[in-house]
Amino acid sequence: MPRHWQKSTSSSQDGGNSVEVSVNDRGLIEVRESAVPDSVIVTTPTKFALWIEGVKRGEFDHFAANA
Repeated sequence: MPRHWQKSTSSSQDGGNSVEVSVNDRGLIEVRESAVPDSVIVTTPTKFALWIEGVKRGEFDHFAANA
């Protein structure tokens, strides 16, 4: 079955400037950049949730400072 990739509504809808997330058949979280779909990062739901918490707290804002 094809994997369903979800992207943020704030991402560009043309697919060229998006980060997408999916859950694989083992329950692991997969993250990819839509411009490079064959390059996938795989992590656990717990680690992904901790990363999301950090994003919400602004811990990674300095990476997007010049965007």
